[in-house]
Amino acid sequence: MRMVDVSWKFETGREAEAVGKIRLPRHVIEMIRDGEVEKGDVLKVSEIAGIMAAKRVAELLPFCHPIPLDRVEVKAELVGDGVEVRAKVFGVWRTGYEMEAMTAVSVALLNVYDMCKPYADDMLVEEVRLVSKRGGKSDWGENLEGLKVSVVTVSDSASAGTAEDVSGKELIKTLEGAKAVVVGYEVIPDDVERIRETVKRFSETSDVVITTGGTGLSPKDVTPEALSELIVKEVKGFGEAVRIMGVKATPRALLSRAVAGVLDNGSLVIALPGSVKGALESLSIVVPLIKHALSMARGEGHGHIR
Repeated sequence: MRMVDVSWKFETGREAEAVGKIRLPRHVIEMIRDGEVEKGDVLKVSEIAGIMAAKRVAELLPFCHPIPLDRVEVKAELVGDGVEVRAKVFGVWRTGYEMEAMTAVSVALLNVYDMCKPYADDMLVEEVRLVSKRGGKSDWGENLEGLKVSVVTVSDSASAGTAEDVSGKELIKTLEGAKAVVVGYEVIPDDVERIRETVKRFSETSDVVITTGGTGLSPKDVTPEALSELIVKEVKGFGEAVRIMGVKATPRALLSRAVAGVLDNGSLVIALPGSVKGALESLSIVVPLIKHALSMARGEGHGHIR
């Protein structure tokens, strides 16, 4: 067993809200309202219990990551037949806050039960549920469904047949897993004119052309140079994100010259590193933004490619 790897996700503002209820006998509700519960202010103590619980989720649930909490709000109030608890949890991180919000609600309700159990044994905790969440994939993440994509591997050895093209094939698997339609695939040598001709040809039938290889510092690494004459608008953030996120794994990621840009026909070209790990990790970084980038490049505003 293992926890989900979130190291390659973006750190974004994320929020989750949950709500739950405990049903109480009428006389217990009145005791809470009148401050007659011996252990103290049921509503206030339950709110504190909820805040404390949100901070301890990773210790309680084995697959939850320890995550930073920037804001936790817990509100407990009397309703018609019991107490309702609502919790909002916010933070800037790579994974969401759903479990923190739901745990805060659950523990707050259990605290109501604990403080009131001397007065009744027919209390019922119910309807703990997630109300909303925002941030991460729920707001901006997308798959590539409906997009036509081509993959070009740039490698002298792979094109000569002396090495297997693992990176290109793995990229195809990942793209198909993201529901893209792979319409082209070719392995070519590290040659400026060949790279330029292949990318231009594939772009005529593809929304996105992805290359792998030729983005390093070797004299043979010429992919960025080949693409420079085709790109009419460079998407600098793509390359920057690949380097910034890649440095988490190795400082050598800063030596990558990964680039991306818009071609004159509105298609995108994205040049990724040649290593399997570098190519796949880099692709995972840019996938959520590809549809949006295409919409803007084609003058469709902030909508989505259909």
